[in-house]
Amino acid sequence: MKSTVDAGSREFAENREAMLAKLAELDAEHAKALAGGGPKYVDRHRKRGKLLARERIELLLDEDAPFLELSPLAAYGSDYPVGASVVTGIGVVSDTECVIIANDPTVRGGASNPWTLRKTLRALEIARQNRLPVLNLVESGGADLQNQKEIFIPGGQVFRDLTRLSAAGVPTVAIVFGNSTAGGAYIPGMSDHVVMIEQRSQVFLAGPPLVKMATGEEADEEELGGARMHARVSGLADHYARDEIEAVGLGRRIVRSLRWKKQGPTPGPVTPPKLAEEELLGIVPPDLRTPFDPREVIARVVDGSEFDEFKPEYGGSLVTGWATVHGFPVGILANARGVLFSAESQKATQFIQLANQSRTPLIFLHNTTGYMVGTEYEQGGIIKHGAMMINAVSNSTVPHISVLMGASYGAGHYGMCGRAYEPRFLFAWPSAKSAVMGGAQLAGVLSLVNRQAAAATGRPFDEDADAVVRAMVENQIEAESLPMVLSGMLYDDGVIDPRDTRTVLGLCLSVVICEKAAGPYGVFRM
Repeated sequence: MKSTVDAGSREFAENREAMLAKLAELDAEHAKALAGGGPKYVDRHRKRGKLLARERIELLLDEDAPFLELSPLAAYGSDYPVGASVVTGIGVVSDTECVIIANDPTVRGGASNPWTLRKTLRALEIARQNRLPVLNLVESGGADLQNQKEIFIPGGQVFRDLTRLSAAGVPTVAIVFGNSTAGGAYIPGMSDHVVMIEQRSQVFLAGPPLVKMATGEEADEEELGGARMHARVSGLADHYARDEIEAVGLGRRIVRSLRWKKQGPTPGPVTPPKLAEEELLGIVPPDLRTPFDPREVIARVVDGSEFDEFKPEYGGSLVTGWATVHGFPVGILANARGVLFSAESQKATQFIQLANQSRTPLIFLHNTTGYMVGTEYEQGGIIKHGAMMINAVSNSTVPHISVLMGASYGAGHYGMCGRAYEPRFLFAWPSAKSAVMGGAQLAGVLSLVNRQAAAATGRPFDEDADAVVRAMVENQIEAESLPMVLSGMLYDDGVIDPRDTRTVLGLCLSVVICEKAAGPYGVFRM
């Protein structure tokens, strides 16, 4: 592929500065998650001789192995700390890709709030879909009781998911670093392998105060649920460690003993792109109404900048074609001029069928305002053609990975495999926005509806009030469609630096290539 991007142009410089400003905002929010409960509680934790959650993860991973952290902005915009008091992600332990879930005890003792639950369930979903062993690094006081009504009933799914993973032959391991209380006691209770630490781990359904209240019995934490008791008496602990370092080593040894074999094909040779990934900062304009060519993105992400485009002369608002990323074959669908017409919808449908026939994973690069509207297009069948594309996406059985680069509005978000269509992974760039439609368009629609209602009832239309309402609605929609807000709600798996796109896709492709299966249908022309 050849590029027409002029990295020395004013336009490129302005795009780059706008993206860097968004990345600075993103870094500030990530720093909040990294800070945990803040200096006071971090210092208290260290004085107890304990490692922080991310330090435990780093120790657990193979040397120099990458860690793809998931949902780091969970709870952004809510009343809860950014990060939701838990760290989740995918890393390599003893040469095995694993899902890792680590409580952050510096945030309210690692207690679970509603966003902790959602983030944990998402990590377990990824483990189930991709058959990845699960490592729980446990130190939690259980549910945040002040919010129990939002946690208790749906929270049982965590235990259900752990047992279903085990039933499906996917191993689960719990390393208990501190308290694992009440419902949290079932995390080790329902794991295949359990490591506990001398004088550190306590696992019990009820601590001494509750036991005293419920039964009148007086007992200390060690005899109720200490590591020694569970190793020698109850049998809950399979491995007994003297300290955190030894516990992590035992966890690594357990994973090594699994001899876990990944199913599916192995990647081919890897060739870096011939065009600089650094230039991805200057491709997307800050005003998403300005189109950009997604081929410029593809050329800086795929191996060797080589892309075999499918139907390049047909349905020009959607770019489709074949490539490899870190040696993994992929099919790519990328929005070019925003709007999806009937031709683009039919082109996408055929391409998705071809990918299923050859069992090739699909990557969706979003920048769409949705399906085209208007008399000509309605009469031309845009509904049935858009439905055809959405049907193909819904019933495709190859792995899907979505990246929101720019706009992702309306049903175009669905046709391009948005969150509701269960892509294996979905990430967003800081430039992305997602909503029913753009803020100005939505505010304009509401204004027209109100104007028509006033005319129908013979009331005068208040232009000044309408201007105020339009501005308020537009600002609200713009704020709600920002990537950090949506990421905080777990509508994606993270907001990433565009320069990291190739790396993130490579890690995800390595994870999703986990099985061989037949396609759901053959190929037929529209």
